Amino acid sequence: MDREGKTKRGSRLSGYRPDYVVFDLETTGLSPVMDEIIEISAVKVKNGVVTETFSSLVNPGRPIPRQASLVNGITDEMVAKEPGLREVMDQFLPFIKGQVLVGHNIHSFDMKFLYQAVSRLYEKELENDYIDTLFMARGCLKELSHHRLTDLAAYFHISTEGAHRALNDCIMNQKCFEEMRKRMPEADPAGAAGRCPRCGGDLVKRSGRFGAFYGCSNFPGCRYTRNG
Repeated sequence: MDREGKTKRGSRLSGYRPDYVVFDLETTGLSPVMDEIIEISAVKVKNGVVTETFSSLVNPGRPIPRQASLVNGITDEMVAKEPGLREVMDQFLPFIKGQVLVGHNIHSFDMKFLYQAVSRLYEKELENDYIDTLFMARGCLKELSHHRLTDLAAYFHISTEGAHRALNDCIMNQKCFEEMRKRMPEADPAGAAGRCPRCGGDLVKRSGRFGAFYGCSNFPGCRYTRNG
């Protein structure tokens, strides 16, 4: 909550946490306003080990575009007898309560769908902080020309079988996240520099024309800096 007692959205964090929930969504399209969630999956991790899983198809209440089905393999017949979004979210939100969320490209995609769903269904904000492994991969796997989840899996020799179905992508992403942790400098662990006083994101050490400084991991959304 903020100083006025109102709930606010969580912040994007950098680095690694040993306890987290990897999640993934499949949708009818790319717009969180116009399109619908048709699958939600997640794996809960404690001390780097998967302890629980969650997965459910979602009936969007309208036909799934053929183009979406070609990507994720989910058809109208598959979701016809599945619960609607409210029923699935009633189970999913307790599963992720108080957890740091992890996912690939979630800053630009999945989190926007979750924000929209929580706002529409419950008239509140989603407060979970989150780590986007796309940003992490760009930082610690600079030798790769592309940083799609399947690119990371191939690099770490992790199976990509069943890619583009939510639970399979969660399992794949969790393994990649743990592998990338091994490449992070131990001397500068996540959160060691503190949190941004403006937005709550991690402060990350950077180099500029006038020397080292700390900047918010939510840049360019937040431009807070502190002398290094």
